[in-house]
Amino acid sequence: MMLATIRSSPFCAAACALFLAAGPSQAAVELARTETVDGRKLESLTLRNPSAKATVVFENGSRATIAGWDKVLDAVAPDATVFAYNRPGYGASEATDAPRDGATIVEQLRATLRRKGLAPPYVLVGHSLGGLYMQLFARRYPDEVKGIVLVDALYPRVIKKPAEFPLYTRAGKWLFFSRTVADEIDHIWETGEMVAALPRIDDKPIIRLINKPVSSTAIAVDFGAFNFDADTRAFVKALYPKAKTVVADASHQMQATHPEIVAAAIREVLATADN
Repeated sequence: MMLATIRSSPFCAAACALFLAAGPSQAAVELARTETVDGRKLESLTLRNPSAKATVVFENGSRATIAGWDKVLDAVAPDATVFAYNRPGYGASEATDAPRDGATIVEQLRATLRRKGLAPPYVLVGHSLGGLYMQLFARRYPDEVKGIVLVDALYPRVIKKPAEFPLYTRAGKWLFFSRTVADEIDHIWETGEMVAALPRIDDKPIIRLINKPVSSTAIAVDFGAFNFDADTRAFVKALYPKAKTVVADASHQMQATHPEIVAAAIREVLATADN
């Protein structure tokens, strides 16, 4: 797939980068704490702001951890309570035998928020695959969600059904990724269909941050696992017709390389909580 394809389809960059690793950021790891929840270890970070009218909840992308949000957390904490965590099987969070579909992940996150005493309304911030999970959260529990920031997110139907992956992609998934990551990838199509089946959330403030590389050295990677056809493009474009879209020449790991863009979007959504 050539760079021109990415330029004509902003969500492709997020999809292709799903299989690539994120770079670490030590400061966020130092602030996080590990505790035992329901018999397993969970690594999370909560920064409470008693005067805040909303809680900002962060969800990581595939293979990523809370470390990547470090500078964004610093920028947003003065304006809100913030919560970030590592899903089971990531960082110091213990893996689980529970299914790795979006419904299970959303319910586990929601239960964790309740245990932490973090009440809605929530501003949901999701990167890449985490953006797909946050779309599901918002559609399942719209009364709990103030707004959403999707950071180079995945959308329903962009990733093929796992049975349609090329043989080399299926083999590489199990050879090079952890069981947790592989299981999450296998449930992406299913999670996307859950999102698509639920009522729309056009009344929510939604900001979509899209990485659109313009450099001639930008290289896209196609693992044969993505739908780039016209029908899928049209479907994704129509998902959130009232959303604000911000296109930036950044990177897929926008929260780490261009945290000011992500923080500004979160503050913009937070401002609606004061109205």
